[in-house]
Amino acid sequence: MSQSIADHVYVVTGASRGFGLAIARDLVSRGAKVGLLARDENRLAEAVAELGESNARAFSADVTDSAATGEAVRAVAAHFGRLDGLVNNAGVAKPGLVEKYSDEEIRAQLDINIAGVIYACRAAIPLLEASDNPRIVNISSASAYHQDEMLGLSLYAASKAAVERLTRDLRREMQEKNIGVTLLRPGAAATEFASGWDFDKLKDGFDLWHKRCGPYMDTGMDVEHVAEAVAFCVGMDPGVSVDELEIRPNRLMEKFTL
Repeated sequence: MSQSIADHVYVVTGASRGFGLAIARDLVSRGAKVGLLARDENRLAEAVAELGESNARAFSADVTDSAATGEAVRAVAAHFGRLDGLVNNAGVAKPGLVEKYSDEEIRAQLDINIAGVIYACRAAIPLLEASDNPRIVNISSASAYHQDEMLGLSLYAASKAAVERLTRDLRREMQEKNIGVTLLRPGAAATEFASGWDFDKLKDGFDLWHKRCGPYMDTGMDVEHVAEAVAFCVGMDPGVSVDELEIRPNRLMEKFTL
């Protein structure tokens, strides 16, 4: 039987938009409190206004900054008086082919997508040990596992594959601390994730995807579906963990052209 998460406190990284904001909304709707970590102060302020100051507290932090991330995680626990879970959602993707990636694009994806997860976990684990049902949920991507996902995102997919391997070992490391660790692997959903992408680099990957993986793609999933999956994972009974959960769209549509 799933547990109530009312009055439990969760840190959500990348919480100002997309999956992260949807996850925060869902957790609050179930009576939880959330600490929102992201870089966009204006979007964070809007999120807190929506969720209510008694339910949410925003902390502007770049997850690639280990000191700032640690300070923010500890501040969430200090503000709400406890910490019950961490949802590592922050991530970035830059489209492009391997031979054309810039040094900046390489560093950004590795630093945010894998180092940021480690920094947040490292800060949260000592605080989670005091919880009666502590949880870590690391958000991966179907791109890390399925070969029919969009091409031209190889570095993003590789960084998420690293998150998957890290999470499997983290699960075993945390068993003695009774901290449940979950890998959540979502497929594509409509978000602002691709905002600001270089169109020419996106087109190179999209054209290759169309050529190599056929004219059809999956669609039909919303950010709320991912949020519901996170709530399911953190609400499991103590001593029970969802090790790995994949949620993907399941409606077929013809790929559009760029």
